[in-house]
Amino acid sequence: MQNIKRVITLLVFFYPISIFAQTTYLPEGSKEYHIIDRLEIKQGQNTELNYSTQKPYSRRSVVEEAQYIDSANKQPGSKTNLTSIDEYNLHSILMDNSEWVSGSKESFLSKKSIWNTFYVTKPNLLEVNTKDFFLAVNPVLDLQVGGESGNTQSLYYNKRGVTARGRIANKIGFSSTITTNQERGPSFFENRVAEFRAVPGFGFYKPFKTNGYDYFDARGYVTFNVTKYIDVQFGYDKNFIGDGYRSLFLGDDGNSYLFLKLNTKIWKFDYENLFMELMPQFVKSGDNLLERKYASMHHLSMNVTKWLNLGLFESITFGRTNHFDFEYLNPIIFLRYAEGNVGSPDKAHVGFDFKANAAHKFQFYGQLLLDEFHANEILKNNGYWANKYAYQLGAKYVDAFKIKNLDLQIESNRVRPFTYSHSDSIGNYTHYNQMLAHPLGANFQEYIGILKYQPAQKWYLNARAIYYKQGLDSAGVNFGSNPFELYTTRTKNFGYFIGNGREVKCFNASLTLSYELKENLFIEGNALFRKYTALPNSSSFNIGIRWNAARREYNY
Repeated sequence: MQNIKRVITLLVFFYPISIFAQTTYLPEGSKEYHIIDRLEIKQGQNTELNYSTQKPYSRRSVVEEAQYIDSANKQPGSKTNLTSIDEYNLHSILMDNSEWVSGSKESFLSKKSIWNTFYVTKPNLLEVNTKDFFLAVNPVLDLQVGGESGNTQSLYYNKRGVTARGRIANKIGFSSTITTNQERGPSFFENRVAEFRAVPGFGFYKPFKTNGYDYFDARGYVTFNVTKYIDVQFGYDKNFIGDGYRSLFLGDDGNSYLFLKLNTKIWKFDYENLFMELMPQFVKSGDNLLERKYASMHHLSMNVTKWLNLGLFESITFGRTNHFDFEYLNPIIFLRYAEGNVGSPDKAHVGFDFKANAAHKFQFYGQLLLDEFHANEILKNNGYWANKYAYQLGAKYVDAFKIKNLDLQIESNRVRPFTYSHSDSIGNYTHYNQMLAHPLGANFQEYIGILKYQPAQKWYLNARAIYYKQGLDSAGVNFGSNPFELYTTRTKNFGYFIGNGREVKCFNASLTLSYELKENLFIEGNALFRKYTALPNSSSFNIGIRWNAARREYNY
C-alpha cells in the first residue's frame, strides 16, 4: 500500500489536479449497466463504444451516453427506435446521476420531501448540490428470506448499511459504501464456503448462528484528473474487464482489493492501467498479519469503426515478500517484456477481446486469454499440459423476436486445465481464497443463457440458466481445475482435456420477478434450481426487499 501511495504522490506532483470535473462510478449490480448495454446496441453507431468494456462505468460517461442516445433518437431517419420504456429508463439514468445533468432537473424533484431535507429528489435520501460541493447519501438494504427443499432451516440474506458519493470543487470525487451482512444460503453455497474458506464475493467472515455467516463489507475510493484525458482512481473495491456475463480477464465474483487505476481516454483509444494489492491463499488462525501479493494489468481498446471495438489485455501477478516490484509500474503495454527482465518468475497473461454491434439488434463479443501456448502441440491435439488458454464467445439480442424490451444473451466459456495456476502459491491468478477471473477456476466448458424482460416501466423479469461440465481433482491427483494447486504437482505432461479427472456436470437455473416501488427500491421473488452430479439437487426460493443494493446471486 505504501508503494501505491507513493505513485499517487508522484502523479499529483508532476500532474497538478486540473479543472476538469471528476466523476464517481456506478456501484456493482446497478440497473444502469443493462440499460446502457441495451441502448448501445440499439443505437448501433456509438462513438463511445469502448468505454463500456471496462467496469464500473463512470457516472459522467453514463450521462453523456444517455444524452447522446436520446439526441440521436430524435434525429430524422434514426434507427434507434426507443420504446416508451427505454425513454423511461433514460430518464431514470439521468435522475440517478443528476450531478452530471446540465439541463432541467425539475422532474427529478419529489412531490413531497421530508422536513424539506430528506428526499428532496426522488433517488437520494440526502442530496446537497451547491457550487463547489455535491453529496448524495442513501441507505443500503437487502432483506431476503426463503427456504430450500430438504433443508429444515430457513435461508436468509440481510444487508444493511449506507452509501455516499460526492465531488469537491469539481476536482476531487469520492465514494464509500459500508454494510453489515448476515447470510445463510443454499446448501451448495455452504459447501463452497467450506471448500475455499471464503464467502463468495467478500473477505473476512465469522460463523453466525447455525450454518450462517456474518461479514462486514467496506468499499471506497477517491478520484481525480491529471489531465483532461486521464482519470485516476485509488481505493478498495472491484473491477471487471469484458462485455459478457463472465470475464476471463478480470471478474468481480471475488473479494474487493486495494488498487490504483489510471484510465486514459483520447481519440479512439481507451487505455486502462490497474495496479493491485492482493492476498495469496491462507488459513485464518487468530489475529495474524496476512501476506500480500501484487498484480499489474493493462487493457487497451480501440474503436476500429463505430460498430467494432478491439482490445488487448495483459497481466502479471507476483510476490516479492510483501513489496511491489517497481519494474511493473511501467504504464506502457507489454508487461511480458518487464517480466522477462526480472527473470520470468511471475504469472503472465495476454489476451484479446472484441465487441461488434449489428443491425441495431445484435451484439457479438468474445475474449481469448493465453496463459501459455505451444502451437505445435495444439496441432497434435495431444492434451499437452502447458497449452493453457481460455476463450469466450457470446451474443446479445435486444427486442428479441420483435417483442419490445425482451433481451436475450447467450455465452460460452471454455478454460483449459492449469490455466490461472502457477509453479508457486503466490503467482496464481487468485485473491483472498477466490478466483480473480471466472469463479469456476479451470478445466471446464460452460454455457449461459439469460433472458431480461421489462414489460412495464416498473416490472422486471430475469431468467438465467447455466450449464457446465468440469473435471475435478481425483484421488489426490491434480487435473488442473483448481488454480490454487501448483501445476508442478501434475503426474504427466500429455492427455489433459476438458473434463478429465472426476467429471461433474451442473445445471443452475434462476427466475426473478421484481417490482420497483420507488427509485432503486425493489420488492422481488426468486426461485432457483441446481442439479449437480456430486451433490443432492437444490431447489430454493426467496422473497424480499432490496434498496440501493445489487442482487445476491448463487451462479456457480
